[in-house]
Amino acid sequence: MGPLTGFRVIELAGIGPGPFCGMMLSDMGAEVIRVDRVGGTGGRRDVLARNRRSIAVDLKQAGGVELVLKLVETADALFEGFRPGVTERLGLGPDECLARNEKLVYGRMTGWGQEGPIAHAAGHDINYIGLAGALHAIGEPDGKPVPPLNLIGDFGGGGMLLAYGLVCGMLEASRSGKGQVIDAAMVDGAASLMAMFFSMVGFGFKNERGSNMLDGGAHFYNTYETKDGKHVCVGAIEPQFYAELVEKSGVDPNRFGPQMANDRWVDFKAELAEVFKTKTRDEWCEIMEGSDVCFAPVLSILEAPDHPHNRHRETFVTVDGVTQPAPSPRFSRTAPEISHAARVPGEDTRSVLAEIGLGADDIAALLTAGVVQASPAA
Repeated sequence: MGPLTGFRVIELAGIGPGPFCGMMLSDMGAEVIRVDRVGGTGGRRDVLARNRRSIAVDLKQAGGVELVLKLVETADALFEGFRPGVTERLGLGPDECLARNEKLVYGRMTGWGQEGPIAHAAGHDINYIGLAGALHAIGEPDGKPVPPLNLIGDFGGGGMLLAYGLVCGMLEASRSGKGQVIDAAMVDGAASLMAMFFSMVGFGFKNERGSNMLDGGAHFYNTYETKDGKHVCVGAIEPQFYAELVEKSGVDPNRFGPQMANDRWVDFKAELAEVFKTKTRDEWCEIMEGSDVCFAPVLSILEAPDHPHNRHRETFVTVDGVTQPAPSPRFSRTAPEISHAARVPGEDTRSVLAEIGLGADDIAALLTAGVVQASPAA
């Protein structure tokens, strides 16, 4: 029974940031009903689709649109991730939905936003974070920018931003009795994540990749290869933590004393690189892990679930044979949970339609007409 128990959200199924938003909301207890396409594919191993029911609806048929609008009448929020204008053309835009439910919070997830010179252009995470100023700062000083997976645009600045916006909107609607539209653009979200770095511009921030403290320029905030070809990371920013790094690594404290002498960082990095290559990753863990060095092994996605700290906290769980991150954050009283793995598209069509008042004959007629699809559990 997570903290959002009692809220109903309609998800017009999409990819990437939309499903992540749905996962965040449903992990926290919201009842999220995913509207999949008739003939859509999906299975139990889709971690992003966990914890919610699925109905399959043909939104190109008027009957399918009407079914979604009936769901809207029972919902606190709806979110979609199409290009600007798509849901309007379907008959499921904000005007139509708010006419059915004035308290509805209508969330819109796009890359570029609902308006602007390139609002209708195609794009992906890499493009949005490029325009926001985030991608430029990531990579080696003499190399090209390196994509940080699709964590910043799609998930941090996208799905998570939309989930936050929807919760804010539902909270406000519970007081005002009025819904509203949320324009969640990944370029805006990525820019928000860069707020601290914009504040640094006036305090000596260098506009060259790999030249600043947090972008790989500093020797005390970096990754290093170990003797066995693996890697460790250190983040000894504070002076007392830096002193411990110097001590435990065994470098000469007389030469490594001026921590913030950035004209010497390149040389310090080179020396630390040689030092870390003298021992394996596990050996460095024995020396530094759990200390105030601000140290961790760089674990692969296959290794992370087995680390003792992650096992103790149950940071990862296994559902239907799939290892995946547990719901986060944690609550002391209304604990979130994973109630079930992803549904097959259309698995819950019959039960959801029955809940909004359709009888068995009505549902059968919709199935025959292809307006909806009811897939058996797989």
